[in-house]
Amino acid sequence: MVSVETLGALERRLSAFIPQQQIRGETEERLKRIGRNAKVHGFRPGKVPFKILQQQYGAQVHQEVLGDVLQRSFAEAAKDNNLKVAGAPNFEITSADPAAEQIEYSATFEIYPEVVLGDVSAESMERVSYALSDTDVNNTIATLRKQRTVFEKADRAAQNEDQVRIDFTGKLDGEVFAGGEAKDYPVVLGAGRMLPDFEAAILGMKAGETRSFDMTFPADYHGKDVAGKQVTFTITVLKVEAPRLPELDAAFAKELGVEDGDVEKLKAEIRDNLQREIERRLKLLNKDRAMDVLLKVCQFDAPKSLLEWEAQNLMQQTMRDMQARGVKIPQGASLPPDLFAERAQKRVKLGLIMSDLIEKHGLEAKPEQVKVLVQDYARSFEHPEEVVKWHYGDPSRLREVENVVLEENVVAWVMGTAKVTDKAMEFNELMGND
Repeated sequence: MVSVETLGALERRLSAFIPQQQIRGETEERLKRIGRNAKVHGFRPGKVPFKILQQQYGAQVHQEVLGDVLQRSFAEAAKDNNLKVAGAPNFEITSADPAAEQIEYSATFEIYPEVVLGDVSAESMERVSYALSDTDVNNTIATLRKQRTVFEKADRAAQNEDQVRIDFTGKLDGEVFAGGEAKDYPVVLGAGRMLPDFEAAILGMKAGETRSFDMTFPADYHGKDVAGKQVTFTITVLKVEAPRLPELDAAFAKELGVEDGDVEKLKAEIRDNLQREIERRLKLLNKDRAMDVLLKVCQFDAPKSLLEWEAQNLMQQTMRDMQARGVKIPQGASLPPDLFAERAQKRVKLGLIMSDLIEKHGLEAKPEQVKVLVQDYARSFEHPEEVVKWHYGDPSRLREVENVVLEENVVAWVMGTAKVTDKAMEFNELMGND
């Protein structure tokens, strides 16, 4: 006899029983299998008496069998009662008399919520776009040249974008403060590494000149000893160096990986890379907008067990990322799961909504869609055919691509259903540049 009790919106308690004979029979069979190879002092393998096996392994095997049978019994009962179980159940043995004919138990668990999709057609969303221009390509090349700036000695006063090498001493109340002194220190004027008042004092100085000036640190300066206080700096300029950008020529192209030094080929590669990055960012932005629409029209509670699991997963992923960036995390330390509660809620709900949409609207990933996406990934590699082969050589890698296709199919469905207006973005806004 199986009964199911409703404890809350998603929480259920299932009560059932297991025949005691089933536990005894499976325990006996498992002990016999153990006996074939068990090493017990005074007996040859396979010749250990059954009673000795019971004494030595009986309790452990009984618990293992009980756990396995509980899981099977619960899975069968849940299936018979059309229960879509979310997460793992918590079992409780309610009657375990060894002399009884059956073991009674209860399992407390959550079920998946019913996802009821609201009226997506009544919602509005912006679809962002951007058209790559020659100016974007030229500006990117200019940035790459600037990143490879070399500095050459200049017999003139320092000006913006020059690199100067200086000795400096800073004093607070007549005493040098912590971090207030350096020798042969390089400063690129206008780069913003030093405070504006400090850089302004260097402008116009020549090699060999010394200047003293008073300066007040900002109140929110990270150095608490001098924050909001006036100090006196003495600066000596040792060298002034003017910037020189590399020419846009064959040598520059080769430095950026174009083996034959063809500048036009370099420009084409930069254009391709920019276009891929723009498409990637637009996809992410538009996906977020589509997902926000789905979250808005679907109101339901997510199972607590799934939320806890997702928060734990996000926490562990964050810690791995921190360690990969060189952050040392003490053994056994962890981050508070509450930090990830909001993200976990969003991810779990979207996962449930998307699964429902995919099933109801036939948005499964088609093989040809997966193939196109794999080939698109491979285009940015030197040997794309090997990348394609690598993806198709492992089902887990292919599943990752299939998941991306599923997301794209859902986004396309939302955009085809909702009221969509197009908005052209600025390049710097799209790329996250200041």
